[in-house]
Amino acid sequence: MLLAMLAGMAVFAPLSMLVGDDAHVEVHALLMATSMTAGMTAWMAWRRHSWPAIAEMGLAMYLAFVVLFPPLWLGLLSGDGLMLAGHVLMLPAMAVAMLHRREEYVGAH
Repeated sequence: MLLAMLAGMAVFAPLSMLVGDDAHVEVHALLMATSMTAGMTAWMAWRRHSWPAIAEMGLAMYLAFVVLFPPLWLGLLSGDGLMLAGHVLMLPAMAVAMLHRREEYVGAH
């Protein structure tokens, strides 16, 4: 799944370039989450996961960044810190989504 997320980042990297460096870090974080979610969605659909499981996994990926917006706005976290922490938080957030539907993830697809 991580390789699919990297592929999504590679495919959608031009979107981040289109908004430019002047865009708010929140925009770049959401574009990053979107690109990784697109790759993950394609992979999970190809592996025949249920759409609710795919949606929950996508939500977990966005949530990892969105929960960091308030600390960013309060000046407690830099833009680079948000991007780093968002990527780090994404993995445990995805693990929680997987534990929620354990039966779906332990079986063969």
